[in-house]
Amino acid sequence: MATAKTGEARWRRVALLLAGMLAAGALMALPPWAFIRWREGRLRELSQPAVQAEWDRFRDRMRRESGRDGPVQRKVPKSAEPPELVWLRDYWRLAIAAWVVFVGVMLGLTAVLVRGAVASAAENGPGGRRHDQEQDQRDAQDADEGKHPPHPVDDAPGP
Repeated sequence: MATAKTGEARWRRVALLLAGMLAAGALMALPPWAFIRWREGRLRELSQPAVQAEWDRFRDRMRRESGRDGPVQRKVPKSAEPPELVWLRDYWRLAIAAWVVFVGVMLGLTAVLVRGAVASAAENGPGGRRHDQEQDQRDAQDADEGKHPPHPVDDAPGP
């Protein structure tokens, strides 16, 4: 009967591990997939001539305002295209790579912490504290031999 419970616990751990791996995979894959879908539509919008014309008007306005004295010094944007268009067209792979690296590091750290907590709970038993009779005996022997410093409460003057 003990082997049946052990086998059942093993399958439960495997199922939990697989569920965690599927959740991690979804967390890694779904946001980049959604970003790519959103990017396609947004690139269509940004590629329209009206958007380019608005960007050109903005650059002209900055060019006119750049020589004026005032509390804010204006600088003419260097890009001939809207920055969002450039970013979505040229740097989208960088955004996905950053996501994968960031989430991968966070999931790895979480896995290490969960693994440590599970191992600690398994080692310490159901009460949360490991009862080690040998350590208790060594502590008692060390106390008898005076190897432990006296406890500060024991040395406090009485009332």
